[in-house]
Amino acid sequence: MNKLSGETSPYLLQHAHNPVNWYPWGDEALQKAIAEDKPILVSIGYAACHWCHVMERESFEDEDTARIMNEHFVNIKIDREERPDLDHIYMDAVQAMTGSGGWPLNVFLTPDKKPFYGGTYFPPVKAYNRPSWKDVLLSLADAFAGKRNEIEAQADNLTQHIDQSSQFGMQAAAILGIPREELFTKDQCDTICENILKQADKTWGGFGRAPKFPQTFTIAYLLRYHHAYKHPEALQQALLSLDKMLQGGLYDQLGGGFARYSTDEKWLAPHFEKMLYDNALLIDILSDAWQLTHNEVYAQTIRDTIGFIEREMTSPESGFYAALDADSEGVEGKFYTWSKAEIEYVLGEQAKIFCQFYDVSEHGNWEEQNILWVQQPLKQFAAEKGYDAAVLDAMLKGCREKLLAVRAERIRPALDDKILLGWNALMIHACCKAFNALGDEKYRQMAIGNMQFCWTHFRQSEAGQAFYHTWKNGQAKYPAFLDDYAALIRALIALQEITGNTDYLYKAHDLTAFVNDHFSDESGHFFYYTIEGQNDVIVRKKEVYDGAVPSGNALMIQNLWYLSVVFDNKNWADKALGATSSLAQTVVRYPTSFGVWACQLLQFVKGTPELAVVGRDFLARMNDVGNWFLPYRVLVGAEKDISEIPLLSGRERENDTLVYLCKDYHCIKPVFYMQEIINLIE
Repeated sequence: MNKLSGETSPYLLQHAHNPVNWYPWGDEALQKAIAEDKPILVSIGYAACHWCHVMERESFEDEDTARIMNEHFVNIKIDREERPDLDHIYMDAVQAMTGSGGWPLNVFLTPDKKPFYGGTYFPPVKAYNRPSWKDVLLSLADAFAGKRNEIEAQADNLTQHIDQSSQFGMQAAAILGIPREELFTKDQCDTICENILKQADKTWGGFGRAPKFPQTFTIAYLLRYHHAYKHPEALQQALLSLDKMLQGGLYDQLGGGFARYSTDEKWLAPHFEKMLYDNALLIDILSDAWQLTHNEVYAQTIRDTIGFIEREMTSPESGFYAALDADSEGVEGKFYTWSKAEIEYVLGEQAKIFCQFYDVSEHGNWEEQNILWVQQPLKQFAAEKGYDAAVLDAMLKGCREKLLAVRAERIRPALDDKILLGWNALMIHACCKAFNALGDEKYRQMAIGNMQFCWTHFRQSEAGQAFYHTWKNGQAKYPAFLDDYAALIRALIALQEITGNTDYLYKAHDLTAFVNDHFSDESGHFFYYTIEGQNDVIVRKKEVYDGAVPSGNALMIQNLWYLSVVFDNKNWADKALGATSSLAQTVVRYPTSFGVWACQLLQFVKGTPELAVVGRDFLARMNDVGNWFLPYRVLVGAEKDISEIPLLSGRERENDTLVYLCKDYHCIKPVFYMQEIINLIE
């Protein structure tokens, strides 16, 4: 066994028996490279990565390949989900060198951690217009020995390039004295919508070409833009995107839950790994869609997806696991696909109509197997076939349950059972949204339970505000990153809205102050990805665009704005306005990469309704808000006045529960029920 045997990451443990002398990232490996003056190979992947497994089987398990690696390099394995900071830095380097990136990510560094060469998957023999892995290893070993000056120069240039890419915002626009309506305009919001719709697939939903990712932030903007300005095309594209995803193989038609992305334009064939964050973000957007449309399909998909999370992704301690692998028995998608004969054997005479509805055939719809996907909405299919829709729905439900029971006996994909702070916070937020939309008490309890787990197990000390990033087997490690804190603060805000417990707001306030103190850049407008004092990275990066998860900077700006209203903190408000203003031009031009920022810009144009509820029945009135789609409101409540929160100060009236609608702390006459003022907000 190599040095990975003492790690907790399932991905690193997968490589613990390789003949390669793998080290985890840390002082031992980094000092060894300096002491022996050897180049470092950093290989980055994650447990649910298909091509990571392929390269392991082909190269890292091969004795001859391992001998070359061990002789010439210090070999370090990194789980990108444990160390996203290192992944960001070295992915930037590979993209700068090659124009593309992905995983596995294989990067070669000088002994002082600076990158000089890299790529993604390398085959064992020359193929796919790629050199063989052995050829790469031997040529780089020769170059390091014979052309050291050139390699050092290349490494310095690349490191400088990565550092400069994080220098934006240093000259953030001065916004003091400029009215908000001049900084942010409806014209900008209109152009964002137009630019999104230019990229929209009007037939199959989504944006751009295959491979297709859910792009929930873009859909969120379209829903909010339609809600603000009554734009049917924006609504249509948002709902088309959701509908096609729900009907496709991207969505697990039997067990609920979503795969990471679709390999084709029709959402038929997914990359089968299921990630916690994707499912959280899709629950968020489905909750929005339900509140706007009351389409029962969205509500049922929320229920089934949370059911999947509860059944397959929740630890006994109430933490949420990271991911399920794409492969089982060494075959991608094997757990999820079917032959027609299998379905006929399980379902008997009901198989015929089931196969018609889910596009199951003898020859299969994907690699001679069948991925279940829906060709037509149920009501349309039932009408064409002459079935009663409710009867057909019940029959298909029974068929799915039978097949799910059979599937449960198969060899399961591997579970990545590490628990990540930021991803758990995204799921807490999703549970809050689902409770707000559907009112199921179970979702509120899931959110409360997981927050208690995070607060108990991720804090570095009981007295402080510093958190760890990852937890497994009773051990938390690595300082939390900006994304972790930003998502956690947002989750605390959402929890207060559904519980009425203002302790969550105070915790959100204190964490926000901590992030401001320890992550802010020199301009005061943006945040670094890593906390000050973390010394094992060659640069402190700033990430502003949305990737698979929302930008930590964008979430922090939303948090700052919300909490600036709750606690009347002008500095936080100015920071939110300044950051958004300095990025506005980029957001308008490239909205599909800046969806969360786009939503914030729209909020600045439309305004922030402030809802305060005080009285004995305050929580019931707060929960009434879920009956409507109100994306930009601030919502606080308490049984009695709370002087530290301006919106809850001086509101109490004996024996009454009153609802206040305010703007800039100026409130209209209070009412007894939310529906009495809803037309002033919608």
